[in-house]
Amino acid sequence: MPLVEVSHLSKSYPRRDGLRTKHALVVDDVSFVIHRGETMGLVGESGSGKSTIARMLLGLIEPTSGGVIFDGQPVSGVPQSRLRAMRRRVQPVFQDPFAALNPRMRVSDIVAEPLVIHCAAPKNELRSKCAALLRAVGLDESALGRYPHEFSGGQRQRINIARALALRPELLVLDEPVSALDVSVGAQIVNLLHDLQREFQLTYLFISHSMPLVRYLSTNIAVLRRGRLVEFGTRDAICGVPREEYTQTLLAATPELRLA
Repeated sequence: MPLVEVSHLSKSYPRRDGLRTKHALVVDDVSFVIHRGETMGLVGESGSGKSTIARMLLGLIEPTSGGVIFDGQPVSGVPQSRLRAMRRRVQPVFQDPFAALNPRMRVSDIVAEPLVIHCAAPKNELRSKCAALLRAVGLDESALGRYPHEFSGGQRQRINIARALALRPELLVLDEPVSALDVSVGAQIVNLLHDLQREFQLTYLFISHSMPLVRYLSTNIAVLRRGRLVEFGTRDAICGVPREEYTQTLLAATPELRLA
């Protein structure tokens, strides 16, 4: 059974047009599956609906129609207690590493926050667990006592990843996790994600507008255009012999990156 099943997912938002209200369709009848241990790459231009799909998968917004099934259970229209339990198993890493961190909190409190909220560790073990998580993402224990503004963009994203790993989730939803970073720093983060997937036995939904990044990390690739899924298949099929002209354009639009 797939870990994630996205079935005929659609999302529209009301929009005023003079005296009338119209509905803008942002995601239009999207379906795909994600199996345990794989990386599903979701690629498309800005405004194609990628982040909206991520928010529906995380249970942050409700779909207009269709749905998301996580490990056999629906994500939308369920009691908060069930959604809370699911969120221990599904964690996000968002695009802006600074906006995602509370500037008034020390790193120790930021990384420990999920453990505290979900009562997942005794209080006397929090510091050692947070230190271990920081080491896993390539940061020293000395970072625990510092604030987000004292770190570079790449270091902040490592802190975000450490926090996402705190509850030992099964799925990470990575929404443009390196697009706000310099190319070289972004490559380091992508390589880190590649290593962490093996170490923590993770499944990824990796969202990006960059086909080379998606090609490097992904097992399967879904190509999104204007809210519609125009192509879905294995990495080799999508990148080797793309059927759609739009996919060919994405492949040609971004240069190869040195990631390994």
